[in-house]
Amino acid sequence: MTLTFGARLANAQIAVFDPALTLKDAAIAALKELLRDTLNEEADRLHKMAKRLSAFADLSRYFMSDDDTPKWRIHPFQFDKFLYANSYNAALNYGDRLGSAYERVARNRVTPDTELSALVEVAPDAEAAIVAELATLDAADSSIIAGTDQTGLLRYNGRKELAAIEALQDDALDPSLDQSATAVVDKISGAALIRAQQQQARMQFLAGIVEQLLIDNKRARDTEAATMNMQLERLRWGSAANRSLLAGCTDDLRAWRQP
Repeated sequence: MTLTFGARLANAQIAVFDPALTLKDAAIAALKELLRDTLNEEADRLHKMAKRLSAFADLSRYFMSDDDTPKWRIHPFQFDKFLYANSYNAALNYGDRLGSAYERVARNRVTPDTELSALVEVAPDAEAAIVAELATLDAADSSIIAGTDQTGLLRYNGRKELAAIEALQDDALDPSLDQSATAVVDKISGAALIRAQQQQARMQFLAGIVEQLLIDNKRARDTEAATMNMQLERLRWGSAANRSLLAGCTDDLRAWRQP
């Protein structure tokens, strides 16, 4: 009786399908699988970061020896070859804020005296031209002194920068197991600092070049202005001067008598 009743009860059960519950379970399963894959990828990435970069690439190919480094940090003191410019070469190596080395190799200038002020009333155009030329010389001297000092300081401080680059290179290419990939990545901050210093030095070099170009352009402009002024004066007074010259020659020829 009992077995028969249980068999009848089992046959009476009806399978129930709930779409919402099934969709919810499928979404939870997909989310769990996504989280599992993400965690596995993070574990693999951390495992790779804990290894040396040399496990993925040969870092020795990035090494630069002293022989491959350009030797531009200093002008050699060749006393037998450069007899008169050694002091200026020293300024290019270490800087010269006061411009003493430049004064030794530059031609001396005569300081204007009362003769310049005397031209104000007699020949104001000549006085203005001389003042413009003196201003050009002042600007050129200032730019050369500043550029020499700036170049010398950059070259002198560049030796410390070169030492820092070599130390960073040794640390980055160190094959020791203590140097992980994460440790190498941390050195990027040091490389970024060196890069910023090099950019600043490059801007200083460019500023010196621009200053020299400005002076050259001013000198060329003054020359062209003087030429154009003479041309305009010739066009303005040329006809009258020619007529005066011809009239004077005619009068002289008429008044000439053979001795």
